[in-house]
Amino acid sequence: MNYRISAPERLEGAIVLPASKSISNRVLLLHALSGGKGSLHHLAKCDDTDAVLRALAHDDAQVVDIGAAGTAMRFLTAYFATREGRCVTLTGTERMRQRPIKVLVEALRCLGADITYVGEEGFPPLLIKGKRLHGGDVSISGSVSSQYITALLLIAPVVGGMRLKIEGEIMSRPYIDMTLALMRRYGIEASWQGAMVEVPAGEYAAVDFTVEADWSAASYWWAMQALLPASSISLLGLHQHSLQGDSRMAEIMAQMGVTGIWHDERVHLQSNGGAGCCCTTFADLSGTPDIAQTLVVMLCLLGRAFRLTGLRTLRIKETDRLEALRTELLKLGYVVKVEGDDALSWHYQTVAPAPDIHISTYHDHRMAMAFAPAAIRFPGIVIDDAQVVSKSYPDFWQHLREAGFSIEEV
Repeated sequence: MNYRISAPERLEGAIVLPASKSISNRVLLLHALSGGKGSLHHLAKCDDTDAVLRALAHDDAQVVDIGAAGTAMRFLTAYFATREGRCVTLTGTERMRQRPIKVLVEALRCLGADITYVGEEGFPPLLIKGKRLHGGDVSISGSVSSQYITALLLIAPVVGGMRLKIEGEIMSRPYIDMTLALMRRYGIEASWQGAMVEVPAGEYAAVDFTVEADWSAASYWWAMQALLPASSISLLGLHQHSLQGDSRMAEIMAQMGVTGIWHDERVHLQSNGGAGCCCTTFADLSGTPDIAQTLVVMLCLLGRAFRLTGLRTLRIKETDRLEALRTELLKLGYVVKVEGDDALSWHYQTVAPAPDIHISTYHDHRMAMAFAPAAIRFPGIVIDDAQVVSKSYPDFWQHLREAGFSIEEV
């Protein structure tokens, strides 16, 4: 379905944010690797986490289809490789079958994994024959998705320990640190030694765990507060000192004139008039790529020039997010430049906006949510394939309605 969206002059509401899917997906694997001991609370209710839950719930499934859930593909590849005696074909959507996984497969093969490609070399679907793996020394490039690294770290204790050498620049390190912090909660104390992560052999402990709210979801509300400074928005469930790298959004937005007033797990957003600053924004987002789309769209709408770097992993997400941003922002009249595979910039170049703006989402939840605030500057903008937000934030459109947006199906 497609939604036509118009925004009010100010937003008002207390938004109960969804749980973090990044944390949910990790603790689901940790819970499974601990033998299902302990209990989990406030798991994310979204397509990605549902895919992991389904995969772990059926011990006898011979084909596991994770749809468009990239996290599930990476984590479950490693997990199923350790399940002795089990044979699984792991597959997904057409786009998933275009997303590379060779780096992870090669690393797992170094540990003794039996994984073969069903179709094209280097891409899903995968035929995984679970067996007893051995630990030891493994090397992996740090410039690839941090989810490859997390997948290896999660299984490291149960395969006899691991010395994981991360070569070159480490992308998205906050996500790796999140994984190590969660492993610590489950009783495994891994440590960084330069570019090496050392994980001891051991068993995960039984843990009762409650998942905090999602900072990636919070980012869209921070952007809307900057665009409508008279708004009164409170966000519920966030941790101020979070495991999530995307909590950096609060620091970045303080430079945009939006600060957060904290009361336990509730933060009230407040504008101080600084959002209209005309200086150029520079930021390295290599540790927080999931907020890139939010920031790029918001900065254009604010009329604030920028150059954002550290975006290499955006090429292999649900879509090529660099090219998708360039294409869709041009419909709004903003001429954004893609610089190689790593950066996006805008220095006030504009053209006439399209007369009837339809934003294509490319089956990417973050494209839909990042462009929704554009209705503040472009009333009646249409977001195509709007239901794609179910991947991470199923209640997004309902929350916008409750805050004052007008949304109609077209």
